[in-house]
Amino acid sequence: MDWYVRAFLKASLAWLAMGVTLGVAMAAHPVWTIYRLAHVHMVLLGFVTMMIYGVAYHVVPRFAGAPLRSRRAAIAHWWVSNAGLTGMVFGFVLRPHGMEAGTAVLAMGGVLSALGAYTFVFLLWRTLDGAPGKRARNEAPRTSGAGARASLPVASAAASGAAGMD
Repeated sequence: MDWYVRAFLKASLAWLAMGVTLGVAMAAHPVWTIYRLAHVHMVLLGFVTMMIYGVAYHVVPRFAGAPLRSRRAAIAHWWVSNAGLTGMVFGFVLRPHGMEAGTAVLAMGGVLSALGAYTFVFLLWRTLDGAPGKRARNEAPRTSGAGARASLPVASAAASGAAGMD
């Protein structure tokens, strides 16, 4: 398993633990519900999204039959996304206390989190496209003419597991 995949999965679990802890604290001390936006972002952006990032980085290249577009960008994505979420959480904690820096920290965290999401979209999109040479080989030739019909691939009996079933 690649480093960045493992890092996203572990970050996901860490964000889940922190989000659950804050949720329990809010249940025990209702006045702490002022931190509910931090809690929601820890669980949704932290646990759910980081888990999706990690699993997708592991699975999509295998399904696409192409390597991830850039491993270095995936590593940078991990750093940017986690720094951004940390900034957002601190911003959500500071703002209810009237600290003006909370809004700036929240905004910067939001920008970093968005950059991380855009990096993810770019990397997976380009991975799904595959390498340019491979993409050209895999594209089916286009037929022209009024009577041309598209043909579907037919699975062999051995490939479908039906061999010897008669």
